[in-house]
Amino acid sequence: MKQFESFTLDTGNECLWDSGTRIALAPKPFAVLRYLVENAGRLVSHDELLDALWPDIYVQPQVLRTYMLELRKVLGDDPRNPRFIRSVPKRGYCFIACVAEDLAPRAAAVNHRQEKTTSTAGLVGRERELARLCAAMHEAAAGKRQIVFLTGEAGIGKTALLDAFRSQLDTEFAVAVGQCIPGFARQEYYPLADALRQLQPSDTAASVFNGLLPGAARAAGELCAAVEDLARQKPLALLLEDLQWTDEATLHLLSALARRQGKLHLLVVATLAPQTGGSAEAIRALVHDLRIRRLCAELSLPRLGKQELTAMLHARLEASQLPEELHACVFRNSEGNPRFALTVLDHLLAEGLLARAPGDGAWELRGLPQDLEELTPRELARSLELEIERLPEREQRVLEAASIPTVAFPAWMVAAALDEDLVATEEVCDRIARRMSFVQRAGEEELPGGTRSAFYAFSHALYREVLYQRQSPARRALRHARVARCLREIFRGREALIALDAAWHHEAAGEWKEAIAMLRIAALRAVELRAYGEAAELEVRIARIGTHIPAAPAQTSGNDGLVWPAAEDTDVPYSAHMKA
Repeated sequence: MKQFESFTLDTGNECLWDSGTRIALAPKPFAVLRYLVENAGRLVSHDELLDALWPDIYVQPQVLRTYMLELRKVLGDDPRNPRFIRSVPKRGYCFIACVAEDLAPRAAAVNHRQEKTTSTAGLVGRERELARLCAAMHEAAAGKRQIVFLTGEAGIGKTALLDAFRSQLDTEFAVAVGQCIPGFARQEYYPLADALRQLQPSDTAASVFNGLLPGAARAAGELCAAVEDLARQKPLALLLEDLQWTDEATLHLLSALARRQGKLHLLVVATLAPQTGGSAEAIRALVHDLRIRRLCAELSLPRLGKQELTAMLHARLEASQLPEELHACVFRNSEGNPRFALTVLDHLLAEGLLARAPGDGAWELRGLPQDLEELTPRELARSLELEIERLPEREQRVLEAASIPTVAFPAWMVAAALDEDLVATEEVCDRIARRMSFVQRAGEEELPGGTRSAFYAFSHALYREVLYQRQSPARRALRHARVARCLREIFRGREALIALDAAWHHEAAGEWKEAIAMLRIAALRAVELRAYGEAAELEVRIARIGTHIPAAPAQTSGNDGLVWPAAEDTDVPYSAHMKA
């Protein structure tokens, strides 16, 4: 075992420990960390790392960035001021922490029952899904082959559930874990071959695995037979992560394993997130076909409720009582997504906004950011950006424009922001909603004049925030201005209905005079409805926006005989009109 600071790398059990607490790491991130630690103090080039971990397979260097993000998050390492992994631009990585041998049998002292309890203690809100996986394990142990797909949006907890289930697997099972990887030229059957090589199979089976080549005509039949031979010798659990990035040959093989008849001690559990890769349609077709034939099970992970999220926070902070404002803040900004909840929590801790009080040690809040951007940790934002960057350029542009309104957006507004055709834009939005988990179609709306437009929503405000911030200020301003003009054109003669929305877009575009004009219309409507408090708030807002305008021309008289400020004037209050 290797020791660095508070961490221990347990190479025998392939896990990482932090001050006695076991940290779950997927096989490939662990392998990357292990290689860096074993070569500490020297530069490990991209090519060396790829050749060591993916022999005989072409993998683009950018795939390492995803694993480095995960490792830095686990280690609490800041890439700008690293303590463990230093990036050498365009060359590779260097593990810079001091590494020592740790002979303490930490992992060996933990028996199987204790390890099960530890691995599932932090799993909240997934008891039903874990029980169903355990039931599938017992079915497979009895000789009834099982194929289970764990589905859900990014960050919903698929990997955490799979790790917890792995600790629950009976010791009679041989366990093989395969990782599907985005961003490289795929080799057929790679995730299965990668997983099965871990088992050190018989010479016959090994020759099949090691002899697989892309396009091999008889590879599917041979590999399928080899998997079944292994499962007859000993119950076999194949755990495949991120199946959305796999090749179609692997999908055909999984289909064959599910459809073949006969008693077999085989359990396949694969995690799957919606995506836009080349095999997306094939994956959907496979899962749908196997489900209607009752040859597989699909466990779709929902977001956590307030009660479950509260329990997760208590478990993470090891506290029986927490500030109510913390629960509200984390739930509001995560919307029940466990990954977002934990990253927001970690961000509050790192910034010192959540800390233990002196004396009794109770957790207390020392202020909360008001802007969502301030609550978006850099690592999470970069992770979301990587997911977005995998999309075609056209879809990225449409998503950026979709972030101009709010979390919910109509297709006509996206088309207006891009100054493009509505029909073509709506088709792209539909395509994105069908394939990506973070955009859903929410219905239709009818505009004045009878035009109909589809309506969509981001599944989480953080996606909208990342897409909004990745645009240059000038581009955001231009798109806000286009939306404001389109709103006013569509609702010409009925501007009071959209005055506040138009004012917000004008303000975001830096069009101060136009924003004030729209706010005046909104204030007049508020007075007509006797909403005097709202009108007063709008008066304050107009005054604030007016500070951006250097001059204040003379007043003009309104149609109602009362004196109103001109478009450039912001100093005359609405109080006289309100009193009238």
